[in-house]
Amino acid sequence: MTFNRLLCRAVHLSKVGSRSAFTSAKHDTVNPNWLRVGLAFGSSAFLWGLLFRQHSTDVHEYKVRNGLN
Repeated sequence: MTFNRLLCRAVHLSKVGSRSAFTSAKHDTVNPNWLRVGLAFGSSAFLWGLLFRQHSTDVHEYKVRNGLN
């Protein structure tokens, strides 16, 4: 068998034997899961807060090292 035929068989078998996780269930757009929504936005806000705090610390350290303060 050529490499192309083996590759085609492997692709065909992988599509037949697996199920997409994205189409397993339809999302309820009328009544969203507010716990998941809150966790998503809360974790995003927390990470942005850490980013801004780290940036402030880095800017302060840069100014101290270069005598700009």
